[in-house]
Amino acid sequence: MLDELLAEIEVRMVKSWRSTEQEFNHIRAGRASTALLDTIKVDYYGTPTALNQVASLAAPEPRLLTVSPWEKSMLPIIEKAILAANLGLTPMNDGNIIRIPIPALTEERRKELVKRVKQIAEEGRVAIRNVRRSGIEQAKQLEKSQSITEDDLKRASEQIQKLTDRTISDLDAGLAKKTNEIMEV
Repeated sequence: MLDELLAEIEVRMVKSWRSTEQEFNHIRAGRASTALLDTIKVDYYGTPTALNQVASLAAPEPRLLTVSPWEKSMLPIIEKAILAANLGLTPMNDGNIIRIPIPALTEERRKELVKRVKQIAEEGRVAIRNVRRSGIEQAKQLEKSQSITEDDLKRASEQIQKLTDRTISDLDAGLAKKTNEIMEV
């Protein structure tokens, strides 16, 4: 019973960390990454569809993304969707493919992005701590219902804290990596 609880807590903490990691990927670091376009939806015959479902995305150069739609009629729709996404990117349509140059970041913009990444990381830490808190509360409920002993509760609390520390250190490592990536000129 306690092992199931610990496994569930670990899964929930890892999900929080993965979610934070995905948010990191959506922040432009001055280097082209197709993850920048993951949130863009295009109108595909009346249905909002993810961009990667109607086109092939690539990053052939460090400062260039390309979007090759599977249907040429989608070019203007995709172009409008990229502009509407307000990512600070300007698509160039040549009739066959859309090229999206990634502009170099200014020092001021880099600092803003670092601030945003730190904010996302803090939100991730809070989510992980919330999982820890709810896990300890669940363990206390088990002890109250006499499903586990007081010693088991103490051991479970220690294991939950170790899981929390490990997950937060993974998150901090991801934060440091993303910060370095953003500040790299």
